[in-house]
Amino acid sequence: MRVKAVLAALVLALTPATANAAANPYERGPAPTAASVEAARGTFAVTQVTVPVQTGFGGGTIYTPTSDLTFGAIAVSPGFLAPQSAIAHFGPRLASYGFVVITIDTLSGWDDPDSRGRQLLAALDYVVAHNTHVDASRLAVMGHSMGGGGTLRAAATRPALQAAVPLAPWSVTKNWSAIKVPTMVLGGQNDAVAPEAQHALPFYDSMTAAPEKAFLELRGGNHSAPASDNATVRKYTLSWLKRFVDDDLRYDQFLCPPPAPNTAISDYKDTCPHA
Repeated sequence: MRVKAVLAALVLALTPATANAAANPYERGPAPTAASVEAARGTFAVTQVTVPVQTGFGGGTIYTPTSDLTFGAIAVSPGFLAPQSAIAHFGPRLASYGFVVITIDTLSGWDDPDSRGRQLLAALDYVVAHNTHVDASRLAVMGHSMGGGGTLRAAATRPALQAAVPLAPWSVTKNWSAIKVPTMVLGGQNDAVAPEAQHALPFYDSMTAAPEKAFLELRGGNHSAPASDNATVRKYTLSWLKRFVDDDLRYDQFLCPPPAPNTAISDYKDTCPHA
Protein backbone atom coordinates (compact mmCIF):
# COMPACT_ATOMS: atom_id res chain seq x y z
CA MET A 1 0.00 0.00 0.00
CA ARG A 2 2.86 2.36 0.82
CA VAL A 3 4.43 1.71 -2.62
CA LYS A 4 1.12 2.51 -4.32
CA ALA A 5 0.81 5.72 -2.33
CA VAL A 6 4.31 6.80 -3.33
CA LEU A 7 3.62 6.00 -6.99
CA ALA A 8 0.36 7.94 -6.85
CA ALA A 9 2.18 10.91 -5.38
CA LEU A 10 4.77 10.76 -8.15
CA VAL A 11 2.09 10.65 -10.84
CA LEU A 12 0.38 13.65 -9.27
CA ALA A 13 3.66 15.53 -9.08
CA LEU A 14 4.25 14.98 -12.80
CA THR A 15 0.83 16.12 -14.03
CA PRO A 16 0.82 19.21 -16.28
CA ALA A 17 -1.25 21.26 -13.84
CA THR A 18 1.28 20.74 -11.07
CA ALA A 19 4.17 21.37 -13.42
CA ASN A 20 2.61 24.63 -14.58
CA ALA A 21 2.01 25.76 -11.02
CA ALA A 22 5.63 25.06 -10.17
CA ALA A 23 6.80 26.90 -13.27
CA ASN A 24 4.69 29.98 -12.48
CA PRO A 25 4.17 30.69 -8.78
CA TYR A 26 2.25 33.89 -9.63
CA GLU A 27 -0.90 32.29 -11.03
CA ARG A 28 -3.90 33.34 -8.96
CA GLY A 29 -7.40 31.92 -9.27
CA PRO A 30 -8.85 29.13 -11.38
CA ALA A 31 -8.22 28.65 -15.09
CA PRO A 32 -10.07 31.39 -17.00
CA THR A 33 -12.98 30.78 -19.34
CA ALA A 34 -14.71 32.92 -21.95
CA ALA A 35 -17.39 33.65 -19.38
CA SER A 36 -15.10 34.31 -16.43
CA VAL A 37 -13.00 37.01 -18.14
CA GLU A 38 -16.16 39.01 -18.85
CA ALA A 39 -17.79 38.45 -15.45
CA ALA A 40 -18.39 41.27 -12.98
CA ARG A 41 -16.36 39.52 -10.27
CA GLY A 42 -13.72 36.84 -9.87
CA THR A 43 -13.39 34.24 -7.12
CA PHE A 44 -11.56 36.21 -4.40
CA ALA A 45 -13.44 38.02 -1.66
CA VAL A 46 -12.18 41.59 -1.36
CA THR A 47 -11.57 44.02 1.48
CA GLN A 48 -11.09 47.76 1.06
CA VAL A 49 -9.31 50.50 2.98
CA THR A 50 -9.55 54.26 2.46
CA VAL A 51 -6.27 56.14 2.07
CA PRO A 52 -6.26 59.82 3.10
CA VAL A 53 -4.59 62.52 1.02
CA GLN A 54 -0.85 61.95 0.77
CA THR A 55 2.03 64.20 -0.21
CA GLY A 56 2.42 62.38 -3.53
CA PHE A 57 -1.21 61.75 -4.52
CA GLY A 58 -4.71 62.72 -3.51
CA GLY A 59 -5.58 59.63 -1.48
CA GLY A 60 -7.66 56.72 -2.68
CA THR A 61 -8.97 53.26 -1.90
CA ILE A 62 -6.99 50.01 -1.66
CA TYR A 63 -8.77 46.79 -2.60
CA THR A 64 -7.11 43.58 -1.41
CA PRO A 65 -8.02 39.94 -2.11
CA THR A 66 -8.80 38.02 1.07
CA SER A 67 -5.95 35.51 1.05
CA ASP A 68 -2.59 34.65 2.58
CA LEU A 69 -0.97 34.91 -0.86
CA THR A 70 0.95 37.83 -2.32
CA PHE A 71 -0.32 39.66 -5.40
CA GLY A 72 0.74 42.07 -8.07
CA ALA A 73 -0.49 45.64 -7.53
CA ILE A 74 -2.20 48.09 -9.90
CA ALA A 75 -2.68 51.84 -9.48
CA VAL A 76 -5.56 53.47 -11.41
CA SER A 77 -6.00 57.20 -12.10
CA PRO A 78 -9.08 59.15 -13.26
CA GLY A 79 -8.96 61.83 -15.93
CA PHE A 80 -9.25 65.61 -16.12
CA LEU A 81 -11.57 67.02 -13.42
CA ALA A 82 -12.81 63.48 -12.69
CA PRO A 83 -12.98 62.04 -9.15
CA GLN A 84 -11.85 58.60 -8.10
CA SER A 85 -15.44 57.38 -8.45
CA ALA A 86 -15.11 57.56 -12.25
CA ILE A 87 -12.69 54.63 -12.25
CA ALA A 88 -13.59 53.03 -8.91
CA HIS A 89 -15.26 49.98 -10.48
CA PHE A 90 -11.85 48.69 -11.60
CA GLY A 91 -10.79 48.30 -7.94
CA PRO A 92 -13.05 45.56 -6.58
CA ARG A 93 -13.33 43.85 -9.94
CA LEU A 94 -9.59 43.42 -10.57
CA ALA A 95 -8.94 42.63 -6.90
CA SER A 96 -11.46 39.79 -7.07
CA TYR A 97 -9.26 38.18 -9.74
CA GLY A 98 -6.11 38.38 -7.64
CA PHE A 99 -4.55 41.86 -7.63
CA VAL A 100 -4.10 44.51 -4.97
CA VAL A 101 -5.60 47.64 -6.55
CA ILE A 102 -5.43 51.28 -5.51
CA THR A 103 -7.82 53.66 -7.24
CA ILE A 104 -6.73 57.24 -6.61
CA ASP A 105 -7.92 60.78 -6.42
CA THR A 106 -5.43 63.21 -7.88
CA LEU A 107 -4.10 66.17 -5.93
CA SER A 108 -6.14 68.43 -8.21
CA GLY A 109 -8.64 67.68 -10.94
CA TRP A 110 -6.56 70.00 -13.13
CA ASP A 111 -3.35 67.96 -12.80
CA ASP A 112 -1.68 67.33 -16.16
CA PRO A 113 -0.68 63.87 -17.41
CA ASP A 114 2.91 64.13 -16.19
CA SER A 115 1.68 64.95 -12.69
CA ARG A 116 -0.76 62.05 -12.84
CA GLY A 117 2.09 59.75 -13.86
CA ARG A 118 4.06 60.78 -10.78
CA GLN A 119 0.98 60.28 -8.62
CA LEU A 120 0.40 56.78 -9.99
CA LEU A 121 3.95 55.82 -9.08
CA ALA A 122 3.60 57.43 -5.64
CA ALA A 123 0.41 55.42 -5.09
CA LEU A 124 2.20 52.19 -6.05
CA ASP A 125 5.02 53.04 -3.66
CA TYR A 126 2.46 53.67 -0.92
CA VAL A 127 0.79 50.30 -1.49
CA VAL A 128 4.11 48.48 -1.48
CA ALA A 129 5.02 50.13 1.84
CA HIS A 130 1.65 49.64 3.53
CA ASN A 131 0.18 46.39 2.22
CA THR A 132 1.92 43.14 3.12
CA HIS A 133 0.10 41.26 0.35
CA VAL A 134 1.88 43.14 -2.43
CA ASP A 135 4.71 41.62 -4.44
CA ALA A 136 6.82 44.71 -5.18
CA SER A 137 8.30 43.09 -8.29
CA ARG A 138 4.88 42.91 -10.03
CA LEU A 139 3.38 46.37 -10.44
CA ALA A 140 1.22 48.01 -13.11
CA VAL A 141 -0.48 51.31 -13.92
CA MET A 142 -3.78 52.18 -15.54
CA GLY A 143 -5.74 55.37 -16.12
CA HIS A 144 -8.34 57.20 -18.18
CA SER A 145 -7.92 60.29 -20.39
CA MET A 146 -5.27 62.48 -18.72
CA GLY A 147 -4.91 59.54 -16.35
CA GLY A 148 -4.15 57.49 -19.47
CA GLY A 149 -1.51 60.04 -20.41
CA GLY A 150 -0.23 59.69 -16.85
CA THR A 151 -0.15 55.92 -17.34
CA LEU A 152 2.13 56.39 -20.34
CA ARG A 153 4.34 58.80 -18.40
CA ALA A 154 4.61 56.39 -15.46
CA ALA A 155 5.53 53.53 -17.82
CA ALA A 156 8.18 55.66 -19.52
CA THR A 157 9.57 56.74 -16.14
CA ARG A 158 9.67 53.31 -14.48
CA PRO A 159 10.59 50.54 -16.95
CA ALA A 160 10.47 47.94 -14.17
CA LEU A 161 6.66 48.04 -14.31
CA GLN A 162 5.12 44.84 -15.62
CA ALA A 163 2.18 46.35 -17.52
CA ALA A 164 0.41 49.58 -18.46
CA VAL A 165 -3.17 50.09 -19.65
CA PRO A 166 -3.95 53.64 -20.84
CA LEU A 167 -7.67 54.14 -21.50
CA ALA A 168 -8.55 56.82 -24.10
CA PRO A 169 -5.21 58.45 -23.25
CA TRP A 170 -4.75 62.21 -23.69
CA SER A 171 -1.32 63.86 -23.77
CA VAL A 172 0.53 66.60 -25.61
CA THR A 173 3.49 64.19 -25.80
CA LYS A 174 3.16 62.08 -28.93
CA ASN A 175 6.38 60.07 -28.90
CA TRP A 176 6.49 57.24 -26.36
CA SER A 177 9.48 55.36 -27.73
CA ALA A 178 10.96 55.36 -24.20
CA ILE A 179 8.31 52.93 -22.96
CA LYS A 180 9.72 49.45 -22.34
CA VAL A 181 6.66 48.09 -20.55
CA PRO A 182 4.00 45.81 -22.11
CA THR A 183 1.22 48.29 -22.90
CA MET A 184 -2.37 47.91 -24.06
CA VAL A 185 -4.07 51.08 -25.34
CA LEU A 186 -7.88 51.21 -25.40
CA GLY A 187 -9.62 53.84 -27.51
CA GLY A 188 -13.10 54.80 -28.63
CA GLN A 189 -13.90 54.94 -32.34
CA ASN A 190 -15.92 58.15 -31.90
CA ASP A 191 -13.80 59.83 -29.21
CA ALA A 192 -14.18 63.59 -29.71
CA VAL A 193 -12.14 64.59 -26.61
CA ALA A 194 -8.98 62.62 -27.38
CA PRO A 195 -9.44 61.67 -31.05
CA GLU A 196 -7.51 58.51 -31.78
CA ALA A 197 -5.77 60.01 -34.82
CA GLN A 198 -4.09 62.55 -32.53
CA HIS A 199 -3.72 60.50 -29.36
CA ALA A 200 -4.18 56.74 -28.95
CA LEU A 201 -2.95 55.67 -32.40
CA PRO A 202 0.23 57.79 -32.57
CA PHE A 203 0.96 56.80 -28.98
CA TYR A 204 0.65 53.12 -29.90
CA ASP A 205 2.70 53.47 -33.08
CA SER A 206 5.49 55.34 -31.27
CA MET A 207 6.03 52.62 -28.65
CA THR A 208 8.81 50.97 -30.64
CA ALA A 209 10.68 49.74 -27.56
CA ALA A 210 7.70 48.13 -25.82
CA PRO A 211 8.32 44.37 -25.65
CA GLU A 212 4.60 43.75 -26.30
CA LYS A 213 1.80 46.15 -27.15
CA ALA A 214 -1.81 46.15 -28.30
CA PHE A 215 -4.40 48.69 -29.43
CA LEU A 216 -8.12 48.04 -29.08
CA GLU A 217 -10.73 50.35 -30.60
CA LEU A 218 -14.25 50.11 -29.19
CA ARG A 219 -16.80 50.28 -31.99
CA GLY A 220 -18.83 53.48 -31.73
CA GLY A 221 -17.16 54.28 -28.42
CA ASN A 222 -16.94 57.82 -27.08
CA HIS A 223 -14.26 59.21 -24.76
CA SER A 224 -15.77 57.50 -21.71
CA ALA A 225 -16.22 54.07 -23.30
CA PRO A 226 -12.71 52.66 -22.58
CA ALA A 227 -13.20 53.36 -18.86
CA SER A 228 -16.69 51.88 -18.70
CA ASP A 229 -17.65 48.64 -17.00
CA ASN A 230 -18.61 46.46 -19.95
CA ALA A 231 -17.74 42.95 -21.09
CA THR A 232 -15.15 43.99 -23.68
CA VAL A 233 -13.25 46.33 -21.36
CA ARG A 234 -13.42 43.72 -18.60
CA LYS A 235 -12.09 40.95 -20.82
CA TYR A 236 -9.12 42.73 -22.35
CA THR A 237 -7.91 44.78 -19.39
CA LEU A 238 -8.02 41.71 -17.14
CA SER A 239 -6.35 39.45 -19.71
CA TRP A 240 -3.54 41.94 -20.36
CA LEU A 241 -2.84 42.46 -16.66
CA LYS A 242 -2.98 38.75 -15.89
CA ARG A 243 -0.72 37.91 -18.81
CA PHE A 244 1.99 40.43 -17.99
CA VAL A 245 1.75 41.16 -14.26
CA ASP A 246 1.27 37.52 -13.29
CA ASP A 247 2.92 36.04 -16.39
CA ASP A 248 -0.20 33.89 -16.54
CA LEU A 249 -0.12 32.16 -19.91
CA ARG A 250 -3.63 30.85 -19.37
CA TYR A 251 -4.89 34.30 -20.43
CA ASP A 252 -2.92 34.44 -23.67
CA GLN A 253 -5.81 32.72 -25.47
CA PHE A 254 -7.90 35.90 -25.08
CA LEU A 255 -5.20 38.10 -26.64
CA CYS A 256 -3.62 35.93 -29.33
CA PRO A 257 -4.72 35.33 -31.99
CA PRO A 258 -6.16 38.84 -31.97
CA PRO A 259 -9.91 39.37 -32.24
CA ALA A 260 -11.37 40.12 -35.65
CA PRO A 261 -13.54 43.23 -35.96
CA ASN A 262 -16.98 42.55 -34.50
CA THR A 263 -19.97 44.34 -33.00
CA ALA A 264 -17.86 45.51 -30.03
CA ILE A 265 -14.39 45.98 -31.57
CA SER A 266 -13.79 48.03 -34.74
CA ASP A 267 -9.99 47.68 -34.83
CA TYR A 268 -7.27 45.76 -33.04
CA LYS A 269 -3.50 45.94 -33.46
CA ASP A 270 -0.98 43.80 -31.62
CA THR A 271 2.43 42.14 -31.42
CA CYS A 272 1.13 38.56 -31.30
CA PRO A 273 2.42 35.99 -30.64
CA HIS A 274 3.71 37.06 -27.24
CA ALA A 275 7.21 35.98 -26.35
